[in-house]
Amino acid sequence: MPKLAIVVPHELSEEEALGRIKNLLSEMKTRYATSFSDLEERWSGNEGRFSVKAMGFRVAGGVAVRPAEVAIDADLPMAATPFKGRVEQLIRSQAEQLLARR
Repeated sequence: MPKLAIVVPHELSEEEALGRIKNLLSEMKTRYATSFSDLEERWSGNEGRFSVKAMGFRVAGGVAVRPAEVAIDADLPMAATPFKGRVEQLIRSQAEQLLARR
């Protein structure tokens, strides 16, 4: 199973970074309701676990919000191996935009 491991630096407080990530997940539940299903998240402090079904595949992973970075890891289904680079690039780009100081 291909694994993603992405670390995105940020200059936000941990609370602000965590809030932005949680808001994004809430927005995704409605905005992408037709593309994603079964989006679940569980949080314990600044660490969360998530799972989602996208295009018929289950993806699960975690998010850890730290003082100067956010670490994202995920297990992709084998069928997604050819798209791993694109998925990683998309997640990194979106995370960088989300965590940019405004």
